[in-house]
Amino acid sequence: MNLENKIRSIVDYPKKGIIYRDITTLLKDKDGLHDAVDTMIDAVGDKDVDLILGIEARGFIFGTPMAYEMDCGFVPVRKAGKLPAETVSKAYDLEYGTDTIEIHKDAILPGQKVLIVDDLLATGGTAKATADIVEQLGGVIVGFLFLIELEDLNGREVIGDYNIESIIKY
Repeated sequence: MNLENKIRSIVDYPKKGIIYRDITTLLKDKDGLHDAVDTMIDAVGDKDVDLILGIEARGFIFGTPMAYEMDCGFVPVRKAGKLPAETVSKAYDLEYGTDTIEIHKDAILPGQKVLIVDDLLATGGTAKATADIVEQLGGVIVGFLFLIELEDLNGREVIGDYNIESIIKY
């Protein structure tokens, strides 16, 4: 199946000059959703993974079924103030301003092997902030996996020297 054909492109959203890659059309298609999750699992290959970290919110959509199928744990990476227990946080730059993500302080044990999953790699700021927290907690990053990558935005350069996989590239 060509997953790219299941993704709707919306011109000038959320602002003029942007082409928004809308995955809701993929998600509502049962075969498309199955194929997307299976393709992402296949992309992991033989990497040994203890935990999948899904970045809010669409990383939850793909990361949770992946963790289930791969027989590993799932950890949500949330925006500030959304997790109930003690957290570790990291601020990162956006196009205009900053944002902050958090992970529960006890979510990752030292030495655990972590795969970071999200739907989209754009500028890389959120993914890099997630990596920083994982390493602060003593986790070992085995890689990043994205359904979509917007190559012109150079997110790989921001994330740094990690194994980075993406299924669809624009």
